[in-house]
Amino acid sequence: MSFNTHEINLAIAQHGTVYRVVIVAIRGSSPREVGASMLLWPGGQSGSIGGGALEFQATQALEIGLRKYPLGPELGQCCGGHVTLVTERFDKQVTSSSYFVRQFSGTSGQPFKMARMQKSIRNGSVQPVLMHGDGWLAEPINLPAQPLWIWGAGHVGRSVVEIAKHLPDFEITWVDTSKERYPNEIPEGVTAVPTAEPALLMAHAPTHALHLIFTYSHAMDLALCNAALSRGFEYCGLIGSASKWARFRARLSALGHTPSKIGEITCPIGDPSLGKQPISIAVGVTQALLTRHSIASAKRSVQS
Repeated sequence: MSFNTHEINLAIAQHGTVYRVVIVAIRGSSPREVGASMLLWPGGQSGSIGGGALEFQATQALEIGLRKYPLGPELGQCCGGHVTLVTERFDKQVTSSSYFVRQFSGTSGQPFKMARMQKSIRNGSVQPVLMHGDGWLAEPINLPAQPLWIWGAGHVGRSVVEIAKHLPDFEITWVDTSKERYPNEIPEGVTAVPTAEPALLMAHAPTHALHLIFTYSHAMDLALCNAALSRGFEYCGLIGSASKWARFRARLSALGHTPSKIGEITCPIGDPSLGKQPISIAVGVTQALLTRHSIASAKRSVQS
């Protein structure tokens, strides 16, 4: 999670004074992760730190500073964990660049660990993470979203987009052969790219992109797999059966790709136990993507 300057500046422009509540630490079970936040203003709010009693309590006590909530005894919940929240007040536009460091309470100087983190970020040696301590808070600013390229606007492709559009960690590019293949309204935040030769577009995809291939043509699927292997990717998933993948492996090998390289493509994708309906496939595929993303995020431990 990161500090969304666009979101908070828009809220300030529309509502004046805005309060922001962010989870800065958790111990045990928690309704949301570190970095989850919500904005509050008279008569409204956006975002969530988990809903329920915790969120209600935070909205009722808008006191600037840090507060710890034992979820079981104080809020009457069975989670049993502890959540630490920081509440801040904003009434001016935020203009910080990549790492937002500020003091929300007290008079002590900036902690050494934050200054060291800023230096490491400038050197490009570390990934910025949320930190807090001694009345100070530091957060990454608008971390770049993971590029997610969805190939195909058929039933499965549409179902995946319907789910993925709600996930802020992904930047979605949606490719098919013509405008007519898409729904009348493209979801906000999704970039639709109709092109007669989708495989040629693969050369423009970031090498750290995630790819999901759901086209209406086996020949197009094969061309996309070939292009993806030539381009490079972080993840590439292909819809299909085990027999389809066996044929594709042979054909990709004939095109010059090694068995180990071909093995980087995941096929079949989804969870067979969920069924073969488009929405069932979409749920399984999206769950797998979220699992991958969570594992990657967990490798960057939050410092506090």
